[in-house]
Amino acid sequence: MSLSIQNLSILTHNGTPLLSNCSLSVNKGEILSVMGPSGCGKSTLLNVIAGHLSGDFNYSGSIEVNNKTINKIASHERKVGILFQEDLLFPHLCIWENLAFALPDKIKGSQRKVDAINALKNVQLDSLANVFPDQISGGQRARISLVRMLLAKPDVALLDEPFSKLDKALRIQFRDWVFEQLIEANIPTLLVTHDIDDIPKESQTFLWPMEINHA
Repeated sequence: MSLSIQNLSILTHNGTPLLSNCSLSVNKGEILSVMGPSGCGKSTLLNVIAGHLSGDFNYSGSIEVNNKTINKIASHERKVGILFQEDLLFPHLCIWENLAFALPDKIKGSQRKVDAINALKNVQLDSLANVFPDQISGGQRARISLVRMLLAKPDVALLDEPFSKLDKALRIQFRDWVFEQLIEANIPTLLVTHDIDDIPKESQTFLWPMEINHA
């Protein structure tokens, strides 16, 4: 599995360039990081890849996942997983139901609960299966969010500053755990952040926009 972006340019609605001629690639099991200040457009890059770009922007260029161009594929069919700053768990569903929601449609009936609880057991969180998101800590919700993303079996993982709202001690622990899980899942991962401390040591890193424009 791989993610490849070729000659990607992003323009605002009035024609102002946000990104010009960006090319980059991420192989399976690799993490590529893009670092730049808040508000510079890093999340817009992720929105292009995921198919969520708003009408305020236009783009050109090619986005490929596993050698297949996905530019014109609907967002829900791209198999792109995103981890945000917010956990975005459904408050009216208990934890196993939140996880079951992400499972592929081919998994039916009671097997969805079995798979959800097994996923919780794999990360030692099965005691939370029947509680609701507002009953657990922020760190636990963050972990559940990553598990939910991985249960959807994405071909690519996008991380949109997912550590920025955690306190320092928890942030370090959660960051290392996230990278461990993603490498184990063996999928290409693109991280955007404004904090150099969020970048794993083994990650190739681009600075926005100087280096990424010439990748």
